[in-house]
Amino acid sequence: MPATPAWPPRSAPRLFVEQRLEEGGSVPVEGNQAHYLSRVMRVGEGDAVILCDNQTGEWAAKVASAGKRRIELSVVEKLRERESVPDFWLCPALLKKDRFDLVLEKATELGVARIAPVVTRRCVADKLNLDRARTIVTEAAEQCARTALPDIAGVEKLGTLLREWPTGRALYFADELGGQPALEAFAAHDGPAGLLIGPEGGFDDAERELIRAHPEAKAISLGPRILRGETAAIAAISAWMASRGDWA
Repeated sequence: MPATPAWPPRSAPRLFVEQRLEEGGSVPVEGNQAHYLSRVMRVGEGDAVILCDNQTGEWAAKVASAGKRRIELSVVEKLRERESVPDFWLCPALLKKDRFDLVLEKATELGVARIAPVVTRRCVADKLNLDRARTIVTEAAEQCARTALPDIAGVEKLGTLLREWPTGRALYFADELGGQPALEAFAAHDGPAGLLIGPEGGFDDAERELIRAHPEAKAISLGPRILRGETAAIAAISAWMASRGDWA
């Protein structure tokens, strides 16, 4: 006798929705999400969709009705609680658009709790479309089965970030001129932390002096090679997650 297929199937599409989810609830889906379900995933009545609300966790739902512009989903059961997110912030200097998109995507996949973009003197960009950034992190979270979205702060100048930095939260900054080996620095602090990554041209001397003077700042080295901003962010997040985050 053939085994009963698992439900919901692993191939079921995943969506984050703004509505708080509960068993038996009805969730209307319109706009781009409806287009994705109907035109890309070609769901029909009775098909499974996995939903997350960034509040309660992950839920299985069924398509109650499917139209071209609107789909009604019926919430069936809870699958997982919202994940516990390591208290790690990424503070990346703005990069060129495609490179910063990569930072947003990979930081989400790797599990950061908050992304706080900064502007430094050598940044080639000074603005960020927050709606577009939120779309990127949401799609990344859907792809890697996260049940929580990272918070995205508005862009701040480096000086503002440093003035408002919370007491007791380590601020690691990747300094191309050198610092304590990253894994060694991470091992020395068991608590909330953040990571500051510079722009394409790095920090200038005045910025480096300002950062190093901050009581929570800890200069770290990411090895003998100079890394691009996006590579440094991905590498350092991975190292922290492996030593202090939820990879451990």
